Amino acid sequence: MPALDDWPGELRRDPPPSSPTYAVRAPLAAWLRREAAARPGPYRVLDVGCGVKPYYPFFAGAASEYVGVDVVENPAADLQGAVESLPVDDASFDLVLCLQVLEHANDPPQAVRELRRVIAPGGRVLASTHGVQVYHPAPVDLWRWTHAGLDRLFRENASWSSVSVTPASGTTACLGMLVSIYVDLLSRRAKAPAVGRALVGGINRAAAAIDRRSGDLREPRSGSLIANFHVVAEP
Repeated sequence: MPALDDWPGELRRDPPPSSPTYAVRAPLAAWLRREAAARPGPYRVLDVGCGVKPYYPFFAGAASEYVGVDVVENPAADLQGAVESLPVDDASFDLVLCLQVLEHANDPPQAVRELRRVIAPGGRVLASTHGVQVYHPAPVDLWRWTHAGLDRLFRENASWSSVSVTPASGTTACLGMLVSIYVDLLSRRAKAPAVGRALVGGINRAAAAIDRRSGDLREPRSGSLIANFHVVAEP
């Protein structure tokens, strides 16, 4: 097992502004750092759709067990299974991560029911998913949500004591992300990736600064564009 300093997924834990998806990745990492810091251990963590478990270092100091499950064969995963049929016991985890998974789920209502089934009393589900994003089949890309749609998805498909849905970043950051994705693509095709990184970094820094200056731009309201949402659901 690699040391925490060498753990894979560093660019997700600390994404640079030159990343085209900075408006998603940077707020997601900051949110998870805050959640990890606020929860003293020990507790059991289930990482649904774990990939290389990029956020494990945030929770390593407090997690008594960190179990990764993935729908595809994955050497980093401990278990294989879909979010709609998690291969774990009822109420067996204190913290469940479901990060950038719901947009790929075949059956989001069943996915929410499964997240509720496996979370222990007093635990917490942390989920994130897209509001606005380019099509990215990996292997499938099926859904996008508004904050109201996500709230309804969770509340109508399981019994929760509380559900909160928060925009990860604001409208300008979302527009900056969309422009950045295509600037990055064009710069790579033009064999000028360094130019693309510089342009993307400038776009993302400017967009984030504009959003910070306006509360209206950060809120999900009529006319807003939100790249990603963070959901906290408690049983």
